[in-house]
Amino acid sequence: MIEASEARMELAEEERAKEEQAGEAEQGVQEGYSIKKAAELTGIAEDTIRYYEKIGLLPRAKRKGNTHRIYSGQDVERMKLIVCLKKTGMPLDEMRPYLSLTPDSDLSGYPELYDKIQTHKQNILDQIASLQQIVDFIDNKVTVSGIGTRNEDCTLTGDVKRMPARKK
Repeated sequence: MIEASEARMELAEEERAKEEQAGEAEQGVQEGYSIKKAAELTGIAEDTIRYYEKIGLLPRAKRKGNTHRIYSGQDVERMKLIVCLKKTGMPLDEMRPYLSLTPDSDLSGYPELYDKIQTHKQNILDQIASLQQIVDFIDNKVTVSGIGTRNEDCTLTGDVKRMPARKK
């Protein structure tokens, strides 16, 4: 009898916790996110969020009490998309058409946008290949009788940025 009662109490406690979490999540959606929270969620600096708003990459944020910016979940998702596009090397001006699409949009219906994003993808793949050559070179140097014992030229291809010489 006691075990059944304890089990019911545990279930009731779990239900209360779930309801509380759902209420908190709903409250976050209703109230939105402060600029600080949006910055934390997206990795974008607060000043940068304001700048994106100013140049129109983000819609004007609603204001809480006519002072603090409040961003919706949709705004935060848009910020995450900006971060992703920026990581591809895409300039801010080129992002606008992508930001106007819905999340369900099929890029095959937009051949110009499709081609541009494919170009950015290829650039990333080229960078990965170049970095892999560097990793392979380092692995070879480390595994062949210890580092620096073989005098081989680095035969890396592609655009590899050189480190500046150390000042003595």
